[in-house]
Amino acid sequence: MSRRAALRRAAVREWGPPAAAVRTALAERGARALALTLTATALTALVQLVQNQSWGYGPVRALGAVRAEDPFWSALLRTPLSLFVPALDLPVWGALAQILLVFGVAEICLGRWRTLAVAYAATLAGTLYARIGVALGPEAFLGLPASDARVVDTGPSAAVVALAVYVCHQRRARFTGALVVVAMVVEVLVKDNLAGREHLAAIAVVLAVCGVREWLGRRPPAPRTGRRPPAPGAGRRRSAQGLGAGGGGTRSGAPPMRSWNFRRGPAQRTSWW
Repeated sequence: MSRRAALRRAAVREWGPPAAAVRTALAERGARALALTLTATALTALVQLVQNQSWGYGPVRALGAVRAEDPFWSALLRTPLSLFVPALDLPVWGALAQILLVFGVAEICLGRWRTLAVAYAATLAGTLYARIGVALGPEAFLGLPASDARVVDTGPSAAVVALAVYVCHQRRARFTGALVVVAMVVEVLVKDNLAGREHLAAIAVVLAVCGVREWLGRRPPAPRTGRRPPAPGAGRRRSAQGLGAGGGGTRSGAPPMRSWNFRRGPAQRTSWW
C-alpha cells in the first residue's frame, strides 16, 4: 500500500463519519439543518457591523462585553450576547468562517440544543477562569495579572474550540481533536494572553464532560436475577393447594403420616415437612 493510499484511508476514517452526516442532513433538510449556525453567523456579522459604527460601539460593549472586573451577575447577563461579539483586533471573516464550519458540523452531529449548551458552557468557563485567575494573581499557578481584569473575553472563539473538541470526541476523530488541543497549547506558549488561556479553560471543561460521558458509558449494567417478586397471597395459595380440597394432603404431595396411639389405636396427623 502506497503512502498516499494510507493517508487517504486515514483521512476517510477520521473525517468520513462527520462528512457523511453533514451530506445526509443537507440532502434531507437543506438549510433547515443549519438554522442555528446561519443565525449565529448572521448575528455575529450584524454585531461586528454595529460595533464598528460610532453610535454602536457603546451599546454593544454595554450589552455584550464581559470583563473580569464587572459584577458577576452583570457579566452573567451579558454572556449570551458575548458569544456573538467578535474581537476588534481580528478580521471578522475568520470568525464568521469558524462559526459557519464548526457550528454547522456540531449542529448536525450533536443537535441544536446540545450545540448551544456546549457553546455557552465553554464561554462561561472562560469568563469564570478570568475572574479566578485575576483573584489568584500572577504569582500563583494559572494566575493572571490585574490588567487582564479589564480585557474583554474571547467572544465566539472559545465556543468554537470547545465544539470542535466535543465533536471530535463524539465522532471518534481522535487525531483532529488532539491537534486542536495541541494548537491551543502552542498558542499560549507563543503568545500568553487572556484569550489563549480562556481557550484552554473551555477545552478543560469539555474534556471533563467527555470523560464523564465515557465513564457512564463503560459502567456495567445492573445484574438481573430473572425472578419476579411473588404476587400478594401467593404463599397462602400454595399452602392451600398443598393441603388439597379436604385439607388432608401435604405441600409435597405425600400422604399424611400415620402414628400409633397405644390408648386409642391408629391416629392420623398431618406432617408439615
